Formats: sequence, structure tokens, C-alpha cells
Amino acid sequence: MQLAVLGGFVMASLAPLLHQWFGARTPRVMALLPASIAAWLVGQWSSIAAGEVLLLEWSWVPGLDITLTFLIDGLAWLFALLITVIGALVLVYSGEYLRGHRDLPRFLVVITAFMMSMLGLVLADNLVTLFVFWELTSITSYLLIGFNHTDPAARKAALQGLFVTVGGGLALLAGFVMLAEAGDSWSLAELSQRGEMLRDHALYTPLLLCVLLGAFTKSAQFPFHFWLPNAMAAPTPVSAYLHSATMVKAGIYLLARLHPTLGGTDLWVTTLSLVGSVTMLTGAFLAIQHTNVKTLLAYSTVMALGTLTLLLGIGTSGALVAFVIFLLAHSLYKGALFMVAGILDHATGTKDVTAMGGLRRAMPLSAAVAFVAALSLAGLPPLLGFVGKEAMLASVLAAEAWRPLILLLAFTAAFLTLAVAAIVALRPFYGATRQTPRAPHEVPVVMLAGPALLAVLSLGFGLAPGLLDPLVAATLAGIGAPAAEVHLALWHGLNLPLLLSLASLALGLLTYRHWDLLRARLARLAPLMARGPEAGYDALMDGMVAVADWQTRVLQNGHIRNYLLTTLLVLVGLVGHALFFRHTFTLDVALDVYLHEAVVAGLMVAGAVAACVMRSRLAAVAALGIMGFSIALTFVLFSAPDLAITQLLVETLTVILLVLVLFRLPRFATLSTPIERLRDLVVASLTGGLITLLMLSVLAGERLPRISDYMVANSQPLGYGHNIVNVILVDFRALDTLGEMFVLALAAIGVFAMLRFHAEEYDAQHPSPPTESDDG
Repeated sequence: MQLAVLGGFVMASLAPLLHQWFGARTPRVMALLPASIAAWLVGQWSSIAAGEVLLLEWSWVPGLDITLTFLIDGLAWLFALLITVIGALVLVYSGEYLRGHRDLPRFLVVITAFMMSMLGLVLADNLVTLFVFWELTSITSYLLIGFNHTDPAARKAALQGLFVTVGGGLALLAGFVMLAEAGDSWSLAELSQRGEMLRDHALYTPLLLCVLLGAFTKSAQFPFHFWLPNAMAAPTPVSAYLHSATMVKAGIYLLARLHPTLGGTDLWVTTLSLVGSVTMLTGAFLAIQHTNVKTLLAYSTVMALGTLTLLLGIGTSGALVAFVIFLLAHSLYKGALFMVAGILDHATGTKDVTAMGGLRRAMPLSAAVAFVAALSLAGLPPLLGFVGKEAMLASVLAAEAWRPLILLLAFTAAFLTLAVAAIVALRPFYGATRQTPRAPHEVPVVMLAGPALLAVLSLGFGLAPGLLDPLVAATLAGIGAPAAEVHLALWHGLNLPLLLSLASLALGLLTYRHWDLLRARLARLAPLMARGPEAGYDALMDGMVAVADWQTRVLQNGHIRNYLLTTLLVLVGLVGHALFFRHTFTLDVALDVYLHEAVVAGLMVAGAVAACVMRSRLAAVAALGIMGFSIALTFVLFSAPDLAITQLLVETLTVILLVLVLFRLPRFATLSTPIERLRDLVVASLTGGLITLLMLSVLAGERLPRISDYMVANSQPLGYGHNIVNVILVDFRALDTLGEMFVLALAAIGVFAMLRFHAEEYDAQHPSPPTESDDG
């Protein structure tokens, strides 16, 4: 499986070449890979149904105990199957939707890379591996959302989605580090067995909050929901795949995977229940205010993601069963409806449902597919969405925490969602025929096959939900739910969930009937809603730009002296704070200094002071040379001849270069005020004093064994050399020696360039006299 996933990235990179070979058939050819992986997963079903967990281990970074290990249990199997099956259908669909598009190869590269990233995410067992794939999904989704890169709206939406999800990803990384530290493992399989220890750990609260922040941003939970509808700037195949069936469910998958590890606490239950229920209502409420069919579906996706989060927060056996059914139902009907939205745009030239009407006469098959999928979205029998909706309402009624509030929010979201389903299924296809930018027509069967299959599966599983019992049971085992027999049915008798469904049906139809009036009334709230979470995001981005502008104007203003001043002040502040306040500070001033050493040190000090006070550039360079050569002499005194030679050569070259360059510069001028020079003197003194104190503190600290003793003792046994100096330079200090060679090579290049430049300048000033030609 690891080779299949990595091979998918290779195939993605070959998409332009495949497009040259197969042309318009390339998407169908590339769809064979996810279809093959799906077939392999189906072949593993017997083992998964029997409760087995497949661990496919491949050592990646053995020294850090990082492995590319894939874990396949019921939860991972379900997500992987959805990713590959819907991915294959979307690839086939996109071949017709983007037929003739000049950037189709680029689209195939990115969407295939995203597919493999998402597949690696749900199969990963190691936290590091999971995070790598997590970030890859963010990067590839950014490229897909911004596919129409000439459109400013698409670029803005892509950046917004990237910033929100990557910001959450940073929090998730911190959460993963704390999770591994608290659980003493990077393996999800091992961590799932240590849930009690983790829930009692002191790091539980911060790590849970970090993990939840990462999951909430990825799965568009309130208040991070705004990026998902804006991402509808992407082509419809992207919306059908990323934002209904895969990427937005990455956070949901993570919450489900960590449910046995981190779930069950009051913090978990309260946070997920409240955030999920508020997200449900937010998505449904905002959906009915829009007329763009993709935006309608996007906000209903926000509603569904909130529902899944709520069910995980409730956490009972019934709620987890509802979670699995609702997850599967949403993937089927939402993938179908998004592809139908693309069909409407493709066939009519508009996405505005108020500009459509009577299309069932010209597009009967598309109308039938939309009707079936929308029934599942509405939660009406005999579709699978009805089974999921009934299970969701029953779970909310059985919730122990916040039951009245989440029941009210869930019921309101239910009837608003039903109104959205009616708008999508009825408004474009029924009623009076309206004039559209393009003459409506039925699309080719290749475009209709994918949504039709998903709609048929929604209907088939709804009529016979018992077929899903083994799948639900296997998935529950992956979530860590208590062992219980699962018996799904379309009819459970006359009960309270059914009565709530009937009430939501009545209110939903009433909302649909007066939708135009309701939308006009809600438009009055636009100024208030403009101050929502997205406004906070915009303010944050504007603030970031303002801060960047300020620091560029003040700190990066093009003056080197300001750069040095800022760097040194930060150094003094951070290192000085650590030295004086975070560590025990001791000094050992009893230094044994010989006279010749004091003389060399005095020369260095004199050279430095002279360079600062000299009014002649040539004298200042000479003073710097004194200081540099004194440093080389210091290396000689302390038995480092290699460093001394390097210092000597570089210092000589530097002095010569400076002399040659400074002759061309104007005379010294006083450009700073006395106060500025006093400030520079203070900063320089602070920096020098800090470095001195650091050196004295090091000398006063605990002495470690001399490294030279180790080198002398091991030069022959380990280095197999009798010349100790050669062994030290080549073996023990190989990188240091390489660095010195690089410095010397750079100096030689500088000398060569200087001589070459001088020669060219001389030739330009002394051109050769013309000579007679041989035949003249």
C-alpha cells in the first residue's frame, strides 16, 4: 500500500506526459489507480470485517523511530474506500467537465497528489507521517482552489483556505508533540491503548485544545467555517471531491481516530457538542441566504460537518452509529449534488438557481439524479440520509450534556437543511422555463455516470440499510466504541425522532415556499453578519500587513547600521535575559595569562579601538588588519595552526580588497549625530560585555573532558591513521575542514575575480593599436 500511495505521487508528476499520449482520455487512464486501490481494499474486507487490524510497516527514518506505517482497521478502511471510489469518479467526471481546458494536465497533477495525500493521511499510524500528509493536503488544496489563478477571487480564496488550515496545522503539530510526550509513543495504535493514562496526564488539556484547533480549522467548524464556502471558487470537480467527501473530513477523521485516546472527558464532550451544534445551525442558516448552487451546497456541508462533530462529542454507542451512517450518507449525496451543480453550470452557463427553471424537460436524467440525492440531503425516506438523520435525532435526544440546547439547534438545522435540499432539487428543474445564458441540454453519460452511481448507492443502502451492519460494526471498532450488535433499519416505528422528522419536513417545506421573502428579510442582516468571523480574519490579515509595513519601514529601511543595531539589541536582550534570569551566573576571573598572551590581546584591543577612531580609511583598514593578524597569532599560540593559516589568508585578502575598494570612495564624512554615536557606543559595549561574561561563565562552569584526549586515544583504533593531525582533519573534524576549504576556495575565487576585473579594466583603458591584415 505504501508503494501504491508513493506511486500515485509519481503518476501525478507524469500527468503532462500522459496527457500527450492519451489526450482527453488521460483522466480515465489516471482513474485506474484509485480504482485499483479501491479493489484491493475490497479484497481486504473479510479481514476487516473479522475485526483484524492490518499494520503495514516500512521503516522511514530508523534513527528517529519514524516509520511509514499504515494502519488499516474499519475506520481507515471506510475513509480510504470513500477517497478512492469517489476520487476515481471525480477524475472521470473532470475529464468531460474540463475537456479542452489548457490547464487540464496541471489539474490532474494536483488533484492526484491531493488524493494520495488524503489516502496517506487516513492510513498513517505514525503521528509524524500523519502530519506530513496533513500538510500536503493543505498545500495541494490551495493549488486546487486557486486553479483559476487569473481570477483574483480564486487567489484570495486559496490563500484564505491555506492560512486557516495551515495555522491550525501548526497548533496540531504542537498537540502531536505533547501527545507523543504524554503517551510515550508516536504510534496511533499504541496511543489508543493508553487513553486512560493520557486523560489523566497534566498535558491533556493543552494537547487536546491544540488537536481540536487543528481539526476544527480543517473541517470548517465555527468560527473557522467561512473558508469553505469561499473555496467554491475552485472548479466543480474540486468542490465535489475536496469539500464534500475528503479534505473537509480530515479533521473529522482525526477526531474519530483519537476518540478512544482523548474522548470521554467533560472537556471533550462539552467542546465538541457545543461547537458541532453551533456549526450545524450556522451552516444551515447561512445556506438559505444564497442563490449560488455551489454556495448552497457548501454551507450545507458546513452543517453536515458540524453534525459529525456533535455526534462524536455525544460519544454514546448510538451517537457513534449515527456518526458512521451520517458520514457515509453525506459523502454519497454531497458528491452527487456537487457534480450535478457542475452539470447545471456546464449545461446552462449559470450557477444561480433563481435564474433556472423547467430544466427537467431538457435534462431529465440530471433532474432525476438531483432529486434522489437531494432527498438524501433532506433526510427523507427511503434514502440513506433518512437513516442517518433519524439516528442523529435519537442520539441528540439521549445526550447527557447540553441536551435542550443541542436539540433545539439540531432541529432548527434539520428543517433549514430540508429547505436547502428542496431549493437544489426543485428550483432549477421545475416551474416555468427560464432563459439561461446557454441553451440547456443533457450532458454526456461520462459526466452523469458518477453522480448517478452515488445517488443509486444512497437509494440502495436506504432501502436495505441492514447491508451496512458489518461495515458500521467494523468502523465502530476503529473508533473505540463499546462492542455492540448493529441493526440498522429504515423503519423503527412511530417514535419521537420520527415525529421530529415530520415536524422538520413541514417547517422545511414552509421555508422553501417563502424562500424568496425570507431571503429578502435576511438581507437586512447583512451589515451585522459582515462583522462575523470572516471580518476578524480580514482584520487579522490587514493587521499583519500593517505590522509588516511598519517593521519594513522602521527596521528594514536599507541602512546596514540599523540592521546591526537591531540584531545586536535582540542578541543582548535574549541572551542577557537567559544568562542573568534563567541560569545560575558565576564568574571565574582567576585567569592565568602570560605576558606574550597579554601583548597579543592588547594588540587586538588597540587595533579595534584604532579602527573606530581613525579618520583615514587606509589607516582604519590597517588597524583592522592588526586585529585580524593578532587573532591568527592567537590561534598559533593555542595550537590551531590550520585555523591560523585560514585566518591569515582570508585576513590578507580582505585587507587587500578593502584597500583597492576604499581608494575609489569619497573621503570620510560625519553622517551621525553625537547622540547616535553615543548610542552605538553603548550597544557595542553591551554586546562586547555580554560576550565576555558568556566566556567567563563558560570557563567557570563544569569542565568536560578534553576532546583532544579522545582524539589522541582513538586516532589509530577508529581512524586507522598514524598521523594524528591528518586523522583529526579528515575524520574527527571532517565538516570543519570542509568549511575551511570552502572559505579558502571562496577567497581564491575572490582573488581571481579581482584580478580578472582589473585586467578587463586595464584593457578597456589601453586598447591595442590596430594592425594591418595579412592581405593588406
